[in-house]
Amino acid sequence: MSNKRTALAAAPSDAPTIFDKIIKKEIPANVVYEDDKVLAFRDIAPQAPTHTLVIPKVRDGLTGLSKAEKRHLEILGRLLYTAKLVAKQEGLEDGFRVVINDGPQGCQSVYHIYLLGGRQMNWPPG
Repeated sequence: MSNKRTALAAAPSDAPTIFDKIIKKEIPANVVYEDDKVLAFRDIAPQAPTHTLVIPKVRDGLTGLSKAEKRHLEILGRLLYTAKLVAKQEGLEDGFRVVINDGPQGCQSVYHIYLLGGRQMNWPPG
């Protein structure tokens, strides 16, 4: 199934996702950063030399950026700061891109942020 069809079929919810299985170590992932709040791991179908997903370990209703509430301020900041830490760890001194997809038209299937780098990014993105 294409990413677009997956996103259109997925309704953001607090139901268990593949990311929950990665967090619980039930399925393998190439983890590049982990702390008590977030997990970052390499994408299995990278679109750039560095293509990392950064996810919250607990969603607490944060199933998409459009669903964010004031209580999510700390974790949203933590996700972005983690992207910066991973970018530094990956040697992306010349720049990188952070992407957040939201909702079916934004091609979101499960809430996360992308860290992309290691090559020249283009604009517009797609």
